[in-house]
Amino acid sequence: MQHQHTNSLINETSPYLLQHAHNPVNWKAWNNKTLEEAKKTGKLILISVGYSACHWCHVMEHESFEDNLVAQVMNKHYINIKVDREERPDVDQTYMNAVQLMTRSGGWPLNVVALPDGRPIWGGTYFPKEQWLSALEQLAKLYIESPEKLYQQANNVEKGLKTLDMIELNTDAPIFEKAFIDLAVKKWSALFDYHFGGLNRAPKFMMPNNYHFLLRYAYQNNDTNLLNYVNHTLTQMAYGGVYDQIGGGFSRYSVDNKWHVPHFEKMLYDNAQLVSLYSNAYLVTKNKLYKNIVEETLEYINREMTTNEGAFYSALDADSNNIEGKLEEGAFYVWTKEELKTLLKEDFKLFADYYNINNYGHWEHGNYVLIRKDDDETIIKRHGILKEKLNKKVSCWKALLLETRTTRPKPRLDDKTLTSWNGLMLKGYIDAYRVFQKQEYLDSALKNASFIVNKLRKEDGGLYHTYKEGKSKINGYLEDYASVIEAFIALYENTLDTKWLNTSRDLTNYTFDHFFDENSNMFFFTSNEDSLLVSRNIEYRDNVIPSSNSIMAKNLFKLGHYFDNQYYTKTATTMLNNVKPEIMEYASGYSNWLDLMLNYTHSYYEIAVVGANAKQKILELNKTYLPNKLIAGSTHESSMPLLLNRYIANKTLIYVCINKTCKLPVSETDIAIKILKE
Repeated sequence: MQHQHTNSLINETSPYLLQHAHNPVNWKAWNNKTLEEAKKTGKLILISVGYSACHWCHVMEHESFEDNLVAQVMNKHYINIKVDREERPDVDQTYMNAVQLMTRSGGWPLNVVALPDGRPIWGGTYFPKEQWLSALEQLAKLYIESPEKLYQQANNVEKGLKTLDMIELNTDAPIFEKAFIDLAVKKWSALFDYHFGGLNRAPKFMMPNNYHFLLRYAYQNNDTNLLNYVNHTLTQMAYGGVYDQIGGGFSRYSVDNKWHVPHFEKMLYDNAQLVSLYSNAYLVTKNKLYKNIVEETLEYINREMTTNEGAFYSALDADSNNIEGKLEEGAFYVWTKEELKTLLKEDFKLFADYYNINNYGHWEHGNYVLIRKDDDETIIKRHGILKEKLNKKVSCWKALLLETRTTRPKPRLDDKTLTSWNGLMLKGYIDAYRVFQKQEYLDSALKNASFIVNKLRKEDGGLYHTYKEGKSKINGYLEDYASVIEAFIALYENTLDTKWLNTSRDLTNYTFDHFFDENSNMFFFTSNEDSLLVSRNIEYRDNVIPSSNSIMAKNLFKLGHYFDNQYYTKTATTMLNNVKPEIMEYASGYSNWLDLMLNYTHSYYEIAVVGANAKQKILELNKTYLPNKLIAGSTHESSMPLLLNRYIANKTLIYVCINKTCKLPVSETDIAIKILKE
């Protein structure tokens, strides 16, 4: 019988750390106590970073960290620290940058060896057991025999890290022109895949913010070719196996170029942003498919990812137990032909055509990942079936297979709550409410917003980063503030409750006190209250999630308008100007900045709605896609700069303004929309 070890991770709350609590490796958590111990003992530090939905992290754990011999070497020579990258994105970012500097590549699991002072000297991602052992033994030997070589390496890496995320204050005048964006998009479009949508590569990531920007840019410039490309991409993603055709919600990415076979983990942040994206795309196109995607994805979030308190969990693992009781990737989601024939009986032929139970939809070992190829119209013609009948059948299939699937062993749930991702999901619910005007979406949004205010705020008015089992811990990062502020501004625009707008302003002022860099006029990722890492990063490149600085710049742009605050406005402009020199070469890595730039290159409207019927008028306005506007409103007298002296009893008026200069007020929304589209 194998001896059951327990290490100090047993005291943690992160599901990923708890998964390693019984490894023979003497893992510790990243905290001041552990770092002090390294300095005292003079031992090298081994930092291993992963997350609960990471497939190769589990593989390496099984091969190396559960192995007694490997554990012996690790425990003898190293202070071993396990990090959940979602819980400590600051640690992850610093050491990921180091590994990318040293090896030109990165990913998870991320394994780094550092000197007792935390400065990195060696690292990589996944290592097979033998390679891992030999590297650790060589480094330990080198540290004893020629430590000066390792100190030299640490100095070099430290220098490199300091220049990596450096962003200079751009002293050129801020000039933002449409021609600049046109050229950036033109260069970017060379990478488009016009056949399957997305970029011409595999694996394929959804990159919601890229399409959020391209949709808006195409719409504001009447670029039908680009709009068609965005719609084609969204349709292919919705048809793909990367979307859970039975249970709703998206996986992280597909391993192929047709959005077919995903890496089956489902992350809150992807689904949050995709709900926002498909909601906006529906406003532009009125495409029923997009509405279905939003409804099914929010059903999934409500069913699988929401706590009783209205908070959201982080992720579902890719792996679950198969029939043999072995962990297998995708086991929960895939189907065999025999299984489907038994379940669907005489419907199997139609189902097999609809979801491609053929070579197109086959994955491996006789397993199929459902994928659509043809639209409903094509299927209707080919099978001579009525539209209503097909819709009814598809609904029945989904219900039947969903019910069947619930009897299978479930993938593991990462049940911690992250403030930043909750902010994104909150925004998803608000965007869905704005577009589809379903009260239940607003209810979920308000419940989550109250949770953030009541459970995730610190006594000094700041935010925590994580929450689990009634405990909040870990000081908030810039990403937490950025996404919550953005969501609260949107919540104000849809409820007219000034509490949310004022909280946004208070949180913004908090970030100026604790995160702002006076030299560059950008924001650091970590608070000035946190203990210093090897480098203090400024995160400004947009990725699967937009960068915390680009979201903050957008927030400052809007809040500058709401509060007539010149300092906010100037900071937003400077931040965009700082990043501008890098955008042209790699537009897809700066799509949220480009989205902000559109506010400067095209007219940007302040819409003020004042009077007893203000909420009704705003619901009517929201039926039209108007990306270049903010909404202020009140049902009574208000001292807000945009609403001051605009209340007239027994009337509800809509003011359309640009830079505080307003057209004559109108009482009909269609006339207001006409002014906005002039």
